[in-house]
Amino acid sequence: MFWRVPVAVGLGYLALSALTFAVYAIDKAAARANRQRTPERTLHVLAVLGGWPGALIAQEWLRHKSVKPAFRAVFWITVAVNVAVFVFLASPYGRSLLAPYVAALA
Repeated sequence: MFWRVPVAVGLGYLALSALTFAVYAIDKAAARANRQRTPERTLHVLAVLGGWPGALIAQEWLRHKSVKPAFRAVFWITVAVNVAVFVFLASPYGRSLLAPYVAALA
């Protein structure tokens, strides 16, 4: 029932979330100063790679990208994709597929 996920995965999510939060903060500052903005595509890529918790916190705390419906729709799709891939890779079947690659890194 409980799948063991390596600590490095949690640390990766934490690091990507911190990076994503920082990118949102920089983009919010750029929007206020009327400077060049971070492309939405970049924000979505960071979210789908695992930074979506940081993006969600930034959207709430910074009130950034929190009311634009098209952005929010794509954002929630990136969350769903990331969670689905995470669950698959953490499952016994997914781990068996990853085993040769993990062994090659060790």
